[in-house]
Amino acid sequence: MNRFLDVWRHSVLGRHLLTAALGLLVVMVVLEGVSDFRALQLAAMAYLGIAAGGLTVLTGINGQISLGHGALMAFGAYTTALLLDDPTGSMPISLVVLASTVVALVVGTAVGVAAARLHGPYLAGATLALAIAVPGIALYFRDFLGGEQGLRVSLPEVPTWALDLEYLVTGTEMSRSQYVAYLGWITLIVTFVLLANLARGRVGRRWRAVRDDEVSAELAGIRLGRARISAFMVSAAAAGAAGSVLAITARLAAPSGFTIVLSLTLLTAVVLGGLGYLSGALIGAGLLTFLPPFVTRIGGDAGLSDIRAAELAPLVYGLVMVLVILLAPAGLVGTTKMSLATRRARRQMAAAGGATSPDSPDRFDSPHDPHHSTTEPDPGKPSASGSTTSKGSTR
Repeated sequence: MNRFLDVWRHSVLGRHLLTAALGLLVVMVVLEGVSDFRALQLAAMAYLGIAAGGLTVLTGINGQISLGHGALMAFGAYTTALLLDDPTGSMPISLVVLASTVVALVVGTAVGVAAARLHGPYLAGATLALAIAVPGIALYFRDFLGGEQGLRVSLPEVPTWALDLEYLVTGTEMSRSQYVAYLGWITLIVTFVLLANLARGRVGRRWRAVRDDEVSAELAGIRLGRARISAFMVSAAAAGAAGSVLAITARLAAPSGFTIVLSLTLLTAVVLGGLGYLSGALIGAGLLTFLPPFVTRIGGDAGLSDIRAAELAPLVYGLVMVLVILLAPAGLVGTTKMSLATRRARRQMAAAGGATSPDSPDRFDSPHDPHHSTTEPDPGKPSASGSTTSKGSTR
């Protein structure tokens, strides 16, 4: 037990791996107790969570706004559809997802290099143009990409080793829907472990430095263009993996599934959950997956027609979005963490018998505050005005 706690406290990778193992255990318990329909819903939540996690790195950690991640998902989805066009194919599904990730990574690198000098609304406009243009590629190359009808995805049979493992653990036979859900959630867990380690490491600190203050980051020796491109590459790779899982779940890759609506949905999930938090991206994906059908079912039970019940879902969804922005401006996870940190600090001050100084602001900087610094100034180094301060000295 002590060794477990030591790993949890002192090893970032170990903590992430333990969290991933616990998450996989929860996924197994949930998937074994739901129907095939719910399993496919959970698979949908998984691919939205993967893409939202990548967008969290780009927007929440590096500060770049993208409205074109749905287009990057399209590259992953069409790659999967081309590789799984034959139901008798022998290519392992894991290699298909990896190949789709690599294709989206290459595309994301090209887009990131082209947009490295763009900021704010200019970058958003460039990625918006990408989201609008990419679905038209399938229409132009209709003979190869299927046109408006898209490409059918032929999901291979569940591997024998998966069936044997399922029967050994649960005593039941794995269905195709469960297999797709397991594939999506294992991909999500692996992706989140990689993203979390990058965000907590040296690369993540560079991304945050560029987001917080570009001038200070450049003076510290950080190459702004390289940091932006690397963040876009990582985010695009996650979008490619999400697109691959989407194609496998829907059994189809069509232009209608990758419109600007998908890109805005991903951005909404990130904002709802909290910018810069992978757990927030997952919560936002869950809300976007389960809230609309839940509201539609309530509307149907209340006597509304199918059309009106379906129209009720966007209304409730919009109201939830407005309430989150008003009551939790840092997102659900961000606001909760800031509130807990504030209460903890106040309890510590009360226990120490101290009082808040009237000169100090009664707030705690968010990790996304542009004036928030990730490092404390060295008291022995000269300040910006050229004077030095040290313990025991006066200014």
